[in-house]
Amino acid sequence: MQTCEELIESCTIIIWLSSAYHAAINYGQYSIGGYVPNRPSISLRFMPEEGTPEYEELKTNPDKAFLKTFTPQLQTLLGVASIEILSRHPVDELYLGQRDTPEWTTDANMMSEPGLTGKGIPNSVNI
Repeated sequence: MQTCEELIESCTIIIWLSSAYHAAINYGQYSIGGYVPNRPSISLRFMPEEGTPEYEELKTNPDKAFLKTFTPQLQTLLGVASIEILSRHPVDELYLGQRDTPEWTTDANMMSEPGLTGKGIPNSVNI
């Protein structure tokens, strides 16, 4: 990075990927990843080569041969549960513009005197 614009672009990409993009990817993954045949990355066996007993089984009973490629039941259960947890929306989720407790922003009158302003404090910023 050589310029301020490049730094801003990099920071924007990092913030986007770690917030809204990440949420968009996670919340939609259960419908696909929760169904084990859609996730061949967890297959435990390679495709059988011709002339082997596994290849003959694949030809005669492809469903049984396919089911043998799945992970054991407990490991599959843990994987599906993890995906389900990652894709679940929290019960206390707030969307942009919503407030959990609106009282702190809807009070029209100040209840107390203004507090510390930062005037006279070295190296402070007055907002």
